[in-house]
Amino acid sequence: MTSRHLVRRAARAGYDKPAGWAAGATGYRRWTAVGEAAGAVHTGFGVCELDPGGSVPAHVHSFEESFHVLSGSAVVSTPDGAHRVSTGDYGLLPVALRHAWRNDGDEVVRWAEMQGPQPRGRFDDDTFLVPELPAGEVAAGASPVDVRDPRTYRFGNITPSHMDASKQSQDLLAVSASLRTALLVYSGITVKMMVDSDLGAQLTSMFMVQYDPDGAAGAHDHPFEETYLILDGTVEASFDGERYLLEPGDIAWAGVGCVHAFANAGDGTVRWLETQAPQPPPRYSYRFARDWDYLRETLGGDHD
Repeated sequence: MTSRHLVRRAARAGYDKPAGWAAGATGYRRWTAVGEAAGAVHTGFGVCELDPGGSVPAHVHSFEESFHVLSGSAVVSTPDGAHRVSTGDYGLLPVALRHAWRNDGDEVVRWAEMQGPQPRGRFDDDTFLVPELPAGEVAAGASPVDVRDPRTYRFGNITPSHMDASKQSQDLLAVSASLRTALLVYSGITVKMMVDSDLGAQLTSMFMVQYDPDGAAGAHDHPFEETYLILDGTVEASFDGERYLLEPGDIAWAGVGCVHAFANAGDGTVRWLETQAPQPPPRYSYRFARDWDYLRETLGGDHD
């Protein structure tokens, strides 16, 4: 059986200057961790770098794209205006939305990038160069992400403090109480949504996951693909019975039907960025092995 998972180590990350549509970019590199060559079907995932003074020309995709800034600052220009995105910011770039990147700072900017459905190499990565945005839309006065401003409805910000269940009171939150601020807390695990249907996504989702020292998720699988970029701590992961220790910068991917489990392998918290493609269905998005093992035992043994 073909493997339904992969693990990419940060120490072996390869940042390459893309060809094709991106050949005109300057100072731009991408580590393509998950894509066609990896056996994924729905997911394109990578980490991008843009040097000071670098730029990515205006383009559109026939897929949905979301990003999360890992370090540095850049300007993302869209027909809605120019937006300055910095460490902790994230955003959604819907299908066919014209956008361009530029780094007007003095340090390299790095961001994680999720694409779904997966770009196809035989169609030049399903990306099309378009005329540059008008000068007024790439003005120097780019607006920083303001999560309270409804005009920046495709952008948000997340920090480790946003994952603290004790800091979710109204006076501590940057936005009004809504699903955008909700936390899911269970079994030593905290989950906070970032890019989903509430932000306007239709095809993919992106969220932050945190494990306390006793955090663990039992064996389960999904009817969609998941990707994990470890940000802090060390996690013990199991994919179809193979065990790994994942550390900051490592990327893992689990395909449809891959049974996987996680546990915090250290004394501090573990935090990672997680994506899903396609978006989970309204029901039956998780299939926990323990539930069906219980049914097998209840029925009195093994059954076909």
